[in-house]
Amino acid sequence: MYQLVIAEKPSVAQSLAAVLGAGQRREGYLEGNGWLVSWCVGHLAELADAAAYNPAYAKWRKEDLPILPESWRFTIAKDKRDQFDVLRTLLRREDVSEVVNACDAGREGELIFRTVYALAGCSKPISRLWISSMEDEAIREGFAHLRPGREYDGLHQAALCRSKADWLVGINATRLFSLLYGCTLNIGRVVSPTLALVVQREAEIATFQPEPFYMVELDCDGLSLAGDRKASKKEAQEAAARCQGSAAVVQSVERWEKTEKPPALFDLTTLQREANRTLGYTAQQTLDYLQALYDKKLSTYPRTDSRYLTDDMEAGVPALVEAAASICGVTAPETVLAGQVCDSARVSDHHAVVPTASAGRADLEALPIGEREILRLVSLGLLRAVCPPCRSAETCITAVCGGDPYTVKWRSVLSPGWKVYAQTADAEAGSGPDGLTEGQTLPVAAAQVKSGKTTPPKHHTEDSLLSAMEMAGKEDMPEDAERQGIGTPATRAAILEKLVSAGFVERKRAKKTVSLLPTPLGTALITVLPEQLQSPTLTAEWEHRLKEVERGTLAPGDFMDEIAAMLRELVETCRPVEGSAVLFPSTREAVGRCPRCGGTVTEGRQGFFCENRACGFAIWKNSKWWENKKKTPTKAIVAALLKDGRTQISGLWSEKTGKTYTATVALTDDGTRASFRLEFSHE
Repeated sequence: MYQLVIAEKPSVAQSLAAVLGAGQRREGYLEGNGWLVSWCVGHLAELADAAAYNPAYAKWRKEDLPILPESWRFTIAKDKRDQFDVLRTLLRREDVSEVVNACDAGREGELIFRTVYALAGCSKPISRLWISSMEDEAIREGFAHLRPGREYDGLHQAALCRSKADWLVGINATRLFSLLYGCTLNIGRVVSPTLALVVQREAEIATFQPEPFYMVELDCDGLSLAGDRKASKKEAQEAAARCQGSAAVVQSVERWEKTEKPPALFDLTTLQREANRTLGYTAQQTLDYLQALYDKKLSTYPRTDSRYLTDDMEAGVPALVEAAASICGVTAPETVLAGQVCDSARVSDHHAVVPTASAGRADLEALPIGEREILRLVSLGLLRAVCPPCRSAETCITAVCGGDPYTVKWRSVLSPGWKVYAQTADAEAGSGPDGLTEGQTLPVAAAQVKSGKTTPPKHHTEDSLLSAMEMAGKEDMPEDAERQGIGTPATRAAILEKLVSAGFVERKRAKKTVSLLPTPLGTALITVLPEQLQSPTLTAEWEHRLKEVERGTLAPGDFMDEIAAMLRELVETCRPVEGSAVLFPSTREAVGRCPRCGGTVTEGRQGFFCENRACGFAIWKNSKWWENKKKTPTKAIVAALLKDGRTQISGLWSEKTGKTYTATVALTDDGTRASFRLEFSHE
């Protein structure tokens, strides 16, 4: 009898097979030592399109909304059918006694496996491989402690609810608003609230009114003291005049020691933020590089929201630190405070991202530069986290001159601690004179008025937007909520890429900073979108509810009922916003209305197309039907077809007779393809 192992992708399957001793290659799987090891190719099966439930749904019509399937259907892409057939055969083999789910240890990995398992009609016992490293020892340890698959039923239900909710919102809201406004408006459960954050930031910048301010700066024999901000230049000039040629009297000298704890280890989001800030990488690039490092056994599982290691890993931390130091080309810290990075109570599905022990022996120069830089960043994060705090002495001098207070602060480092591994210089560090005492007089050599203006918020970068997504709705969530914010660490990068690919957000570089700015289309969408679809708070609440589904404290059906109720209300109450034609202007001349979705049909170089890209209606100029008749559809012909469904055309070529003729051409559309037929008069 065999045990069947199903991984998420071929490279992982090969690593597992090598450890298990399954070295014989078969078509779509590996075999040996009592094991069969096969793989999915990402999501082999996905939720079917709306038309699979009713052919009429191929056309976009408001009267069909909301579309709420009673029983859900899945479809398998043509390019993945062969591998699905392999898995189905293996799952149904009589000599397979048990199935091991070895897909990525997270929500999506669980969904990928369970969907294939269900579609194959399998009922064999499931065990779960749950590991955070692809090192051989971690794999052996994982197979030695396989967990019952039923322990992850909640995780699967949460993943399925997430997938169905995204389908429902995407299908219904996209169709509804595209029909209301006559252009393609892709709307998503998490994409739209993220777009709202970007649009809101730009609105704050656009409406910001800079306010001037003035400060008096005193030069007291090389010691520079600054006064409070003043609203008027006259007031500041008068204060400076009072100080000129006078003296400042030291009122207080405060000295204290400050302790700055090291930052915790990286989870995916904090790593993406730092990589964007220091290396300029997008969130997706960082995830891709980190995934590649995981597959190469050089770093641990990437899609984590934990910033600590488990308690049982404490003994192994020094070896990881040595590997990290080798990767960064630096000396390891003399004292490794392993205990401060280990806390099982603060670890969810996976521990923080750290390099593996074997990474210290790897040939880093053989890695692509992106992977190499991310591995070094992960390693620096570990080195910092196991160091003592940074200790510094801070001094604040307050003096009075001309009746106004003036201050100066500086900080001197007593013990750098973790900051020996900091990538940037400490801007606050400095020095000042020793021996100043209360009552001491400081002659004023010069008093200058400095002016400035308040500045607007900065444009979002991926760093700041990821932070905003993570914190969204936090103030309205219970303090003990396990998951807050928009999306998850695993999905946030994809959300940003969707916004860019859909044309709602664009990246703009200014010097070394890449900002995320809303396009006119993105701004227009948020302008007309109701609150429930753009509210970060609501989306954060949904993520919290999905976590409740995972824990088993919320029934999946109850969560889905909430989504369905929201969509019913949306369809019933939503009406076009006044003046929307200004928000969604067409750049092309309209030829007619789309018979499929009611959108605008315009002329392109190769044909006539509905501007609602999701609709897909098209009349091609070079189709075989028109070519056989040696006729190209003109704007006038297409306009008549769209208006009346038919039009009389002369000069049609007959291959049979070799002559031209006149006939009525009728347009038909089955929701997938536009076609034509000839009608002849029998008078």
